[in-house]
Formats: sequence, structure tokens, C-alpha cells
Amino acid sequence: MVALVALLVIGPEKLPKVARMAGFWVAKSRRLVATVKQEINDEFQAEELRQALKNHIGMQDLQKLVEDTSEDLQSIQTTIKQKPEAYVLPKNLSQDEKR
Repeated sequence: MVALVALLVIGPEKLPKVARMAGFWVAKSRRLVATVKQEINDEFQAEELRQALKNHIGMQDLQKLVEDTSEDLQSIQTTIKQKPEAYVLPKNLSQDEKR
């Protein structure tokens, strides 16, 4: 139906040229849409990678904190084992003095 109307409006002489131009613009617009889709997809992937990297760095910081705390705890335990009498409250202190 569209082809028949185009044939009548444009004419048989100009129809091939107009059809080629229409095909050219349709192909160009499809390429443009595909390029935009790919750029959006790439941006989403880059954002996901940034987020994963941020989470990984956060996990590394947390792991470092756990390791440091563990080392400090071991150091405290070693010190207490070496001199346990220095860290025990005398039995003759009252409750108020303990606070």
C-alpha cells in the first residue's frame, strides 16, 4: 500500500533514488541506535565494575581491621599471661572502689 502511494506521489522515475535514500537513512539510524545501546550497555558494565571494586576495597579494609584487632588481642593475651597478677583486682577492694 505504501509502495503504491509512493509510486503515485513520487513517480516511477524518482522512486528508485528515493528508495535508496530512504534505505540509507534507515540503515544510518539503525547504526546510531545500535551504537547508543552499546554505549549505554558499556556504561552499565563500567558502573558494575566500579561498584564491585569499591566493595572489594571495602572488604580489604575490613579484613585489615580484623587482622589488626586479632594481633592486638594476641598481644594483650600474651602480656596478661606473662604478668597475670598485674591485671587481677585485689580481693580486699569494695564494690565502690572497683568502679
